[in-house]
Order: sequence, then C-alpha cells, then structure tokens
Amino acid sequence: MGRGARRRRAATTAALLAATVTAALAAGCTSGGGGPGDDGRGAPKKSEQGVSPSAAGPSALVVKIDNAASARPHTGVDAADVVYAEQVEGGLSRLMAVYATRLPKTIGPVRSARESDLELLRQFGRPTLAFSGAQKKLLPLIDKAPLRAETPENAADAYFRGSGRPAPHNLYLRPERIVPEAPGQAALTTGFRYGPAPEDGTATASRTVRYPAARFTFTWSDSRDRWLIGMDGTPATTADGERMAAETVVVQYVKVRESAFQDFLGNNTPYTETVGSGKATVLRDGRAWDVNWTRDDAADGTTFTTGDGTPVNFAKGRVWVVFAGTP
Repeated sequence: MGRGARRRRAATTAALLAATVTAALAAGCTSGGGGPGDDGRGAPKKSEQGVSPSAAGPSALVVKIDNAASARPHTGVDAADVVYAEQVEGGLSRLMAVYATRLPKTIGPVRSARESDLELLRQFGRPTLAFSGAQKKLLPLIDKAPLRAETPENAADAYFRGSGRPAPHNLYLRPERIVPEAPGQAALTTGFRYGPAPEDGTATASRTVRYPAARFTFTWSDSRDRWLIGMDGTPATTADGERMAAETVVVQYVKVRESAFQDFLGNNTPYTETVGSGKATVLRDGRAWDVNWTRDDAADGTTFTTGDGTPVNFAKGRVWVVFAGTP
C-alpha cells in the first residue's frame, strides 16, 4: 500500500471513531434538562435512576402525629416542611409531619403507623420514621420497608410522656436524639415545585375537607399571607398559642379503600392510595387551582400540572397535603 493510500485509510478510521464517540455521548445525555430549577420533564424519574437510598445523602425525618381532639394543641408540627393529613379508623384523621430544613426541640404527640404510610414514605429514599407502635401484623412490613424505624422501644431516651393530658395522647419526641441535625432541603424528594403562582386561579376565602368524623378548614389571611388552619371547627394552634398555618394547601383526591388491618375495636384501617393519578386543588395566595396529580411509582414524588401539562408551582414555605376520597 502506498503512502497516500495509508494516509487516506487513517483519515477514514479517525472520522469513523469520532462519529462513534459523538453518538455515544449523545445517547448518554438526557434531553430536556432536568437540573435544579428545570421543569424536569426530560429527566429520569427517581425510580428509573437506580440510586441507592443510602447513597442519596441525608434523608428526611418523618413523624406520625396524633390528631384526636385530646392530642391538641400540637407541638413542633408548625416546623414541618410538609404535613400530610390522612383518614384513619372511625373516620378520624392523623398527621404525618416531614422535617428537612429545621428540627424543633419537641414534636408530638406521637402515635402509631399505618400500612399506607409505607407507600407514601418510599419517595424519601430511606427516611427516619418516628412512631409509637403499629398493628402486630403490620410490624413485619415495617421491618422490611426501606426506612429507619425509631420507636420508644429502640430509642427510649428520645421519647417522654408529657403531663397534663392522658395516655396515649401525651408521648413526645426529642428529634435531636435520633437525628443530630436537619438533613436539608435536598431531603424533600416530594416532587413539589416552588416558584411564581400559575396564571388565573379562583379567588378563594376558605376551603373545608371533610372526613366521616373529622374536618379541616383552611382560611386565607391577607395580613399573614398564608392559610390559617382549623380542625373540627376549632382554630388549630401550637402549644405556644400560635395559630397554625401553611403557605400552600393541596387537597388531593385519592382512592381510600379498606386494608387488611383493623384496630383493637375491629374497625377497618383505611388504605390511602398515593400512587397513580387523579385530581387535586392547589390553594396559594388566596386563590385556588384545579389541577392533575401523577405519581407513577412509589419511589417517585408527586407532580401537579394544569390541564395543558404545565407544572404547578407552590408558594415558598410550608405545605399541607390533605388526602380526600375521590368525589
């Protein structure tokens, strides 16, 4: 082979190699962005990323909160970044408080876990779950779930009984004894977006969500620029006398069905399905938006979009999500 032929062959080989590398790099890129502040519609879901929860950094602290009338006023719930309200036995309600950006000195009263909590918690990787007891048949499922369970049985020094109210409505948690510091904003893997309000919306002074034996009312306060919370017809306050409030409220319509578990009175424990899709109402800035929600996998957060698929931003601050039965 002559020198000119060898040069032409080498040039052709180099060109083919460059094209192959370029194609490989393009195949490895994710279209549509997905970085911080992006709309994320082109980014892979957490369930597709194969990220080990233990390698994903600090996880959220989640505390199950008693919400019977005898358990109020609450302590430390107003410091939670997100509060979920769910229906339990007898048509009553219970709260799940999620802490990431700050930890109060005390949280409570603490109560028991439910089966549907395990599905809801999957979005947080391997969170720390503080609770007091569960139905015996549920305990093996909790043991197998990807979470760190902290109860009065294995973290006795983190819990104490308060005075002035009867058991079981007087159990409190000192969170710093199980989580030394707040894990930070990155632990809020809820899928929620924060930013400017969507266009339009309906002016709304208040909104009430009813369970068979409980109800939540959210009333807009212009002076405080947030929704004031009421429970069972009474203003909800903290143990310090401050009115409980949230910058964003989500009424999320879900399927609530019977589970395989019952309480000691024989009442069936409702199971709240949080994976799937449906309708929701987002309340912020004194207005309401009817939106769609989607959560494809338990390891994913929940996305909220308008009818044309535009992601819905929440107001910066605390979020309350109230799970309501599908109308």
